[in-house]
Amino acid sequence: MLTRFWSSELPYVIVIALVLTGFLLRARPGERSSYLNTLWLFLFGVFGLMIAVGAAKFGFDTAARVLDVFFRIVWTVALIRIAGFALFRVVLPKLGRQLPRIIEDLAIIVVYTGYGMTQLRVLGVDLTGILATSAIITAVLAFAMQDTLGNVLGGLAIQLDNSVRVGDWIRVDDLTGRVIDIRWRSTSVETRNWETVVLPNSALMKGKFVILGRRDGAPLQWRRGIPFMVDPNVPPARVIAMVDEEMREILIANVARAPAPSCILLGFEHGNLLYRLRYFLTDLLEDELTDSAVRVHLFASLQRAGIRLAEEQRTVHAVAKDEAHAESVRQRELARRVSMLKQVDLMAPLSDEERNFVAERLQYTPFARGDIITKQGSVAHWLYIIAFGEAEVRFEQPGHAPRVIGTVRAGQFFGEMGLLAGESRNATVIARSDVECYRLDRPSFQALLLARPEIAGEVSRVIATRKPDLESARAEAASANARPETAVQPALLDRIQKFFGLK
Repeated sequence: MLTRFWSSELPYVIVIALVLTGFLLRARPGERSSYLNTLWLFLFGVFGLMIAVGAAKFGFDTAARVLDVFFRIVWTVALIRIAGFALFRVVLPKLGRQLPRIIEDLAIIVVYTGYGMTQLRVLGVDLTGILATSAIITAVLAFAMQDTLGNVLGGLAIQLDNSVRVGDWIRVDDLTGRVIDIRWRSTSVETRNWETVVLPNSALMKGKFVILGRRDGAPLQWRRGIPFMVDPNVPPARVIAMVDEEMREILIANVARAPAPSCILLGFEHGNLLYRLRYFLTDLLEDELTDSAVRVHLFASLQRAGIRLAEEQRTVHAVAKDEAHAESVRQRELARRVSMLKQVDLMAPLSDEERNFVAERLQYTPFARGDIITKQGSVAHWLYIIAFGEAEVRFEQPGHAPRVIGTVRAGQFFGEMGLLAGESRNATVIARSDVECYRLDRPSFQALLLARPEIAGEVSRVIATRKPDLESARAEAASANARPETAVQPALLDRIQKFFGLK
């Protein structure tokens, strides 16, 4: 017995087990507990052999033989498991072969079975009768456990053909979620509602399921659609062109830049035109939140363009009542505009009648966070007055990052340089938050200036305060020092008066 314990292979086996465990701990530290537990099982088997030797020394030969066989099986099983870990979790992945975990389990079980049968033959056990009896038992068990076996074989097939992988987003009937684990019997799926659904593998194999966002050679992204209806009086080409241009300019979190968002005419419903805004979602966990952000930007874009979302068309006979209600709404909105104009320094000198004149000519133009309100270099047609929110003024230079040169808040106006002096837009203005503003066209403002020439002086004063920041940004972009604007206000005032024919 002592000779068998100190047989020539045992010291080498101990060294191999320690080396393989150290190799695994270094290569895959995240699975440290599994490796250490298996090593402790191996050392327990070795220690058990020492107990068997002690039993033999005290004359317990039968017990010593039983303990020797048992603990030899223990350390051999542990060694097989350690070797399997090293092969399937380190060596094969380094060779570019990442096999499913279920294959690792099957291979180790096969080796366990082969070793067990070998040990039985060494002990003189006749395997013929066992195999015949086990065949009958296997047939009975297979008939009684056909559902369980179907799930097990389904899990094996899923991993072998790689049809579903851990991390995939799948849709099965009305269930949508991300696969977090594929086990022998079932597949676990996490939904967006913080639910974990356990699906039998046989159900996945028998039924149809959809893998979301996966396409060969392409990043993970899933196409979404936002339907909306517009009155048929607005030409479809105008709606599609406007929505495409607006949505491709805006940076929205989790919306892919390529393929770019696109708008299509989907059909005709209830006397209106049904459109769909399509975009690709990059984070499938944030589907409803991203849909909401896209709808906010779409709604603001349509309102800016003067396009109203349509409702189902019906014949209504209460015409007089509807007209009275519409007039009431218009008067409330007019009062709101007049109240807003009182907070704007530019409109402070105006009388109530003049404010009403301006309020009736204002156009409501909302912007969502991140929308481009005016673009540097474009032709100026409007003066903008912010009623709610704030916007950021940026100077853009080709080849350089945009430079923020100012912020416009509620009660302030912008766009005056281009509108009043006949220049193109000198900077880009982007909504820092959701912004409600009104815009006034050039003819309406020219009529106001003719009635109140002193407003030109207030405008020139505002321009004079903003001009140095713009000139400084230009100078910095051109790597030159900005020259002081000593006569900005008089010169601008003269240009404004000449441009509008005030002198």
